[in-house]
Amino acid sequence: MKHRTIGELMTRNVVSVSLDTVFKDIARLLADHDISAVPVVDGAGRPAGVVSEGDLLRKAANRSDLTGRTPVPHMEAWERAKSEGRTAGEIMSAPAVCAHPEWTVVEAARLMEVQNVKQLPVVNETDELLGIVSRSDLLRVFLRRDQAIEDEISHDILVGTLGLAPGAVTADVKGGEVSLHGTVDDGRLIPVLVRLCTGVDGVVSVSERLTSRTAPVGPASTAHGAPS
Repeated sequence: MKHRTIGELMTRNVVSVSLDTVFKDIARLLADHDISAVPVVDGAGRPAGVVSEGDLLRKAANRSDLTGRTPVPHMEAWERAKSEGRTAGEIMSAPAVCAHPEWTVVEAARLMEVQNVKQLPVVNETDELLGIVSRSDLLRVFLRRDQAIEDEISHDILVGTLGLAPGAVTADVKGGEVSLHGTVDDGRLIPVLVRLCTGVDGVVSVSERLTSRTAPVGPASTAHGAPS
């Protein structure tokens, strides 16, 4: 079973800025390229941080509202210092949270969730910038064709990994939702089979109506969501 890697999904032509790029030039780049953030690289091409729309908006939020309708939001000292910054090095969120090209979608998605970021610069073993991967890039695995998912489950998992006889278990895939039918010799194999199918790129959920030649292991039909 082969997972698509971040190196395959990332954008290689990265729009980046240097530490001394000024505020208005950053805002112009975001608008011109229709992106929400840019990595900030040092002189060696290594990501030092990231400037996002949220980082730029701190400057607007820290201004007084002349209408008097909204109060100035409370800011911590570090936030106030960033809101007064002029260059990428002063405004950026640092350090940069980075991914590596050999990572899977699951690894990158979990890091995004933990760090609450929408994109990750991708770096090599010497921390040089190779590309950038966004949430939308990760979601591309769910555009995978149903037939490709079905073929991988049937050939690589059912026959190749588990050694089941062809046709003993069948996998029907519609919209990324996998439905397993058939009979296995040992009921303990059923949760293993479901877990393996859940890990296939593009799978949204797995349900099964499997029987075993040993004692029943649970309800006849269960549903399992894809990993986050």
